[in-house]
Amino acid sequence: MIDIGRVRLFCTSPGPVGAPALLLVHGWGGDGREWSPHAEALAERFRVIVPDLRGHGRSEVPGLGNTPAEMAADLAAVTEALGTGPVVAVGHSMGGQVVNLLAVRHPELVRSVIALDPAHGAHGAEVDGIPTRLAEYRARGARAAAEFVAGAFSPQAPPGLRTAHVRTMLGTPDHVIAQSYAGMYTDPDAVGIRPQSEAYLRRRTRPALTVWTSAEAADWERGFLPTPGSRVEHWPGTGHYLHEERAERTVRLIREWVDQR
Repeated sequence: MIDIGRVRLFCTSPGPVGAPALLLVHGWGGDGREWSPHAEALAERFRVIVPDLRGHGRSEVPGLGNTPAEMAADLAAVTEALGTGPVVAVGHSMGGQVVNLLAVRHPELVRSVIALDPAHGAHGAEVDGIPTRLAEYRARGARAAAEFVAGAFSPQAPPGLRTAHVRTMLGTPDHVIAQSYAGMYTDPDAVGIRPQSEAYLRRRTRPALTVWTSAEAADWERGFLPTPGSRVEHWPGTGHYLHEERAERTVRLIREWVDQR
């Protein structure tokens, strides 16, 4: 457990101290356990920092402030406390939004970004459904979120993966579910809806690799990559939890990205 003053976060950091640092960040209603195969494989070469975000997993649960913006500030404090130097920040879903916010607001702490099916760029019918979903999360919390997450997997997902995520989501406090969702999409400083996403991503000065399961989203983000060395990939036929459905491919992707830098 790391006490950064603003909150106490559970965090593991296998790998050699002084080695290049990777920061692996889970998404909404998850925890750092989903990165276990990746951390084990990558710790041979890297110091692998795997936190549970505030309100999630084994970390402290604040009554307020369980938003991506506050989570990014937490991770800035964690990297400074661990003395890692600039990190390659890898995030899935809401974690993808968090690591991009970290790169925009604390560029001195980030070497580059890998965002996997990130929680930004919402548009069209997805945006139209946000008020209804938020009302459901405020009324029913983790139960409503678990119903949503149950549909996020492809037929090729490993056995037990859906059940594991539904169970982890159900263990997340209800107010954290609602605050995190609002922090992604409806709060005044939220960046999850496409116009706001474009504005904040254009402020990112660090190279970024984004992997989408949606071809449309991949084409959208390819349209504005202001930082040299950035790129976007599309992985078809994969569910939202692509880093777990294709764990070995994700490990190779991270290694190759770091080596190319």
